[in-house]
Formats: sequence, C-alpha cells, structure tokens
Amino acid sequence: MPVRLKLRDIAFFERPVHFARPFRFGAITINATPQLFVRIKIEVEGRGSAVGASAELLVPKWFDKRPELSPAQTVDGLRRALGIARGLYLAETGFQTAFELHASCIGAQVAACAKENIPPLAAAYGPAEIDKAILDALLRAAETNFFDGMAGNIAGIDARLSPDLKETDFTMFLSGRKPLPRVAIRHTVGLDDTVEGEGGVADVPENAGARYFKLKLSGEPAADAARLARIGKELDTLGHDYKVTLDANEQYADLAALRALIDRLDRDAALRSIASRLLYIEQPMPRDITRQSPLGSLAGRGFIIDEADDSYDAFPSARALGYHGISSKSCKGLYKSIVNATRAAKWSAGSEKFFVTGEDLTCQVGLAMQQDLALGAFIGIAHAERNGHHYVDGFGDAPAAEAQAFAAAHTDLYADTGQGVRVNIHNGDLLTGSLNLKGFATSVHPDWSALAPLEQPRSLWEKSA
Repeated sequence: MPVRLKLRDIAFFERPVHFARPFRFGAITINATPQLFVRIKIEVEGRGSAVGASAELLVPKWFDKRPELSPAQTVDGLRRALGIARGLYLAETGFQTAFELHASCIGAQVAACAKENIPPLAAAYGPAEIDKAILDALLRAAETNFFDGMAGNIAGIDARLSPDLKETDFTMFLSGRKPLPRVAIRHTVGLDDTVEGEGGVADVPENAGARYFKLKLSGEPAADAARLARIGKELDTLGHDYKVTLDANEQYADLAALRALIDRLDRDAALRSIASRLLYIEQPMPRDITRQSPLGSLAGRGFIIDEADDSYDAFPSARALGYHGISSKSCKGLYKSIVNATRAAKWSAGSEKFFVTGEDLTCQVGLAMQQDLALGAFIGIAHAERNGHHYVDGFGDAPAAEAQAFAAAHTDLYADTGQGVRVNIHNGDLLTGSLNLKGFATSVHPDWSALAPLEQPRSLWEKSA
C-alpha cells in the first residue's frame, strides 16, 4: 500500500575513487572519479521521520559525450543536475507518495536542465539519486524491506508517466515479483584490458568464475572483429559454457558500420564462438542517430538501448525501431527500470520477447552496488554487469571501518581478504539474501563525517545549487 511523505532535507557529499586499473569505454579512459552520496530526511505520514541514503559514481563522458566538453565539465553537469533537482524536490511541501513526488519533478527537471545545456540523460541523474535515498528512508520508516515494500507498491507507482500502461499492469507485475536469491556477474572486458595470459579474460582470479562476459567495442568493425576473435579463443579455454554481450557505447557511426560488424559475426569462422553465444548488442550507435535509424533486418541479432534511454517513452520508441531490450541502471532512475520491466513483461505475452538487462557503470561496492543489485533481483535480471569488483580495489578510498561495517552487515556479499574488504563472488554469482532487511538493501549508511560536501559545479555550470 502506498505511503505518503514530505521532504525535510537533502544533502550531497562526495568522495574520490581511484581505480586499480584504467577503464576504457567509448572514447574515454577513467582512472579516478568522485563518488556521490545523498542523505535525505523525510517525514512519513503517521510514522515520524526517517533518514535515507544513496550513492553513485559521478562518471565522466557517459551521460554527456559531447566532444566539446572535457571530462571534468561533464561531471560538473551532473553536479548541476543534482542542485537543480534538490531545489525542485524541496519546493514540493505537501505529503505525497514517493512516485508522485518523482513525477511532479521529473518534467521540470529536464526542462530546467535543458535551459542550462544539460541533456536529458544527465538531467535524470539528479532525481535518480534523490529517489533512491527517499525510498531508503521510506522503507525504514515503514519497517519493511525493499522486496516486500515494492511488491506492495509502497512508492505508489502508477501510469501517469507511462500512458501506454494501465494501473492493473503495475499491480500484476509488482505483486508477482519473487526476488532472485542470486544474480550472476557479467564480467566487463574494457578496451584496454588484458586478453591473453595472466590477468586475461580466461584467468579465474581475474574473472571470478564468471559465466557471462560483457565485451566493449571501439566502433571500428575490423579492429573489433579481430579483438573479439582473440577473446573468443581465450574464453573457449574456460572449461565451462559462457555467454557474452557486446557494448559499443555509441561508437558505431551509423547502420552501415554496424552492418559491417554483424556481417563479420555472421560469416567469420574465427568469430563463431562469440557469435554463437551472443545474447545482445548494447547501444551501438549515438543516441540521436539511434532514434532516426530503424534496425530493419539487423533486429534479429538482438539489440538494447542504454544511453538512448533518457525518457519514459524511450523503450516504446526503441521497440518501434526494432530494439527488444533496454538497460536498467539506478543512475537513470529506479522507477523507470520498474516501468520498463512492466512493459517487457506485458509485451512478451505475444510472440516476441522483450527484456530488461543489468548494466553497471556507476555502482561502486557498498551502498550503490547493493541498491542496484536489489533492483535487478526484484525485476528478474538474472545476470548483471558488475565492473566495480575489479576496476576499483575493494572499497577504494572509503575508511576501513566503513568497509568493515558493510562486511559485517552483509556477510554474503563481502569478505575480508586480509588485504581489505572485497566483493564475495560465489561461483560467479552474487547472493542477495542480506539485502532482505529494513531499508533499501542496506543496514549500513556511509560514515558521513568522512565525506566532503559535494563540490560546486565549475566551468559551464557556475551557479550555486
């Protein structure tokens, strides 16, 4: 049953995160970036006050890839989007459901950000992070866990942002959810990652026993095909079957370039191992070109959108172009993930199958990973990209006591290796049992005293939040 709330405070913090190795995707290589933390205080109707939290990396050059902007400028765009969202949310002073509050602000957020030259995908980052923290506080006030709370629609999700659906679609979908007890990791292979030998894709200490692999593409068909052939040769030595997905991060210029890659996958014997295990291809073309380019005969290969998912009508629009899937990412909005999962379930009642995938870019271990993992387990995502477990050294720059607190509270997810707390991967899977507790998938909040206030945006966005 939906519960109403009103906001009392929103505070933003950040912490530097240094990567253990470079992560190259698309046109950027990341060695370090800040992590955002959000702390929310709400008053819940008839239940008193509660505090909630969320976290996410401030990833450069993903939400906004415009070449004229530096990586630092794109991070500042996210900071500015957060500031705009804070003002809009706090301006809503009456009691509302969590989803009603989100729906009241999201349109104004996109419009206000557009006036400051912030694109919709980056604009949505602010509400996405605030919404997660609000939900954490709401679940704590209601003394229930994420899985039970969402099955009962505690947030009050309705069809006001998705007129293609009915209220009964949400009731049927949410009430029937049985969260997955384990979610397989999909091991990311970045463009600069080692392929062969020690530290390579088939090295078990490196891939943690993964059965699913996400392979980044550069946008050059010949170079990508050659690299995929090398990766396939290595993965064939694993001793067990595997599946792969491909992610171009908008690097394929157009349908002609994409068709050249697909032709190689269809005909090149050296790519047979990869092609026969390929589940789908993620966001091959730039988001603007995607919206103008029906896939036609290519659609049979299975494609999903990710960066092009910047509005509530993105999935229906992509479906009309031949796409069958869409990514779920907490940084794009948990409610949009649930709406899209409801759509996929409804659309799949016919002869075609539609799906939602779990793609990780901004989920560092701890609060961010746990909330995104719970969301995926709830909507039925059986395997999810989890790059945080190997691009960042455990809890990174977090205080040791904070990492230990998470490990003590979530013993199935973390283990103390003697060299710090690390994600505990069980035969290629993450377990979700310890996420089934009061709040949004965590019994621990970060050490607020160890965090710095969110920096004010510089460069193009110098207004104070």
